[in-house]
Amino acid sequence: MDTFIFYTELGFWHVIDLAGLDHFFFITTLAVPFAFSQSRKLLWWVTLFTLGHTFSLMGNVYAEIIFSPYWIELLIPVTIALSAISLLFNKGTSIADKTSWFFPILTIIFGIIHGLGFGRYFSIIIPDGAVGNSLFSFALGVELAQVLIVLGVLVVNIMVINIMKRSRSKWEFLVGAMVLSQAMTMIFERI
Repeated sequence: MDTFIFYTELGFWHVIDLAGLDHFFFITTLAVPFAFSQSRKLLWWVTLFTLGHTFSLMGNVYAEIIFSPYWIELLIPVTIALSAISLLFNKGTSIADKTSWFFPILTIIFGIIHGLGFGRYFSIIIPDGAVGNSLFSFALGVELAQVLIVLGVLVVNIMVINIMKRSRSKWEFLVGAMVLSQAMTMIFERI
């Protein structure tokens, strides 16, 4: 039980960590186009991100997949920038309204990239006898933290769009521009 709690908390704080806001920025850009009425679809996409993240951790633990830390650390803010750019050019239709499999598949790929950034550290600290339990509980912690971020974004969306009566497209553009500026800063710091 201690292992379960430890890795659930580790997964939760991995996402909420203020020193590394990559998950926060990505989940924010993912959630901004959605309303509470579309939360089932949004939570599915968040879970796909968690699955991608978990797949890469499994690859590190079981197959010792090794990628250049330089490229992974550079690709993480690139995924955030691409997500933010999608908010800048929504052309009147929100990503939340799109039904193709392109965005869910892209979300899994982005989850894999983000997981690769944490994978080497995770494979070092995971106990040999409790790999499955540790992976599951870590993924649960990641998912719980991301759902918390999603709820926060949806509440802010209601405040800005419904209460303050701001345009959804302008709100998405503003959030996209702010996150893009942070992602570009992260990219230039890592080049």
